[in-house]
Amino acid sequence: MRLLTKELWFPDPELADTDGLLAIGGDLSTERLMLAYRSGIFPWFIQEGMIFWFCPPERMVLFPDELHISRSMQQLMRSGRFRTTANQAFNRVIRLCAQVHAQQHAGTWINDDFIRAYQKLFEAGHATSVECWHQQQLAGGLYGITIGRIFCGESMFALQPNASKTALIALCRSGKYSMIDCQVETAHLSSMGARKISRAEYLKLLQQSGH
Repeated sequence: MRLLTKELWFPDPELADTDGLLAIGGDLSTERLMLAYRSGIFPWFIQEGMIFWFCPPERMVLFPDELHISRSMQQLMRSGRFRTTANQAFNRVIRLCAQVHAQQHAGTWINDDFIRAYQKLFEAGHATSVECWHQQQLAGGLYGITIGRIFCGESMFALQPNASKTALIALCRSGKYSMIDCQVETAHLSSMGARKISRAEYLKLLQQSGH
C-alpha cells in the first residue's frame, strides 16, 4: 500500500494487498480519477480525509452477451411498465444511489466529495447514467465511467422492484460496451450472469478496450 501525494501517479496494480487495497491519499480530480480507471483502479471510500484506492485480485464483471434475463424479467420488460433513458438525470441518479445505500447499510461512501467529482466527470463526458422511469417518476438507475468499450459501474439503486435490473439490461443492450465492470460480487449481479475474472485478465481486457 502506497501513500499518494499531489503527484499524478499510481503504483502497479499488482502491488495491491490481498483485499485489493493499493494506495491511499491523492485527490478526486478528473485527471486522477481517469488515470485510475484507465489503470484498473477505483476509489472505494474516504476515511479521515484520505481516499482509499483499490484494484482487487478478482473482479466481478458482466459480458453483455452472457446476460441472463429471467422469465419474470422478460415478462416485465414486455409489459412496458418501465421506460429507460441515458444521461437524462445523472445528478439525481448519483444522489439517489447515495441515499438508498445509506438507508440500506447505515452509511455510504458516496459523500458530497464523490458527488462533486463524478458530476465533473459527467460534464467532461466520462461518466454515464441510465435512468429507469415509471409514470414520469425515477424508479431506479445506475451510473459509472466509460473507458473505451468498458463500463466501470459505480452504483445502482431501485425505488421499485426490478428497476435497477431494468437499467442494467438497458445498459447491456445498448451495444456500446464489451464488458461491464461490476467491481464486487453480489447475488443480484450473479443471477444476471456476472462472474469473477482475475485481476490480470481484467487488466488485459482493459488494455484491449481502446481507451
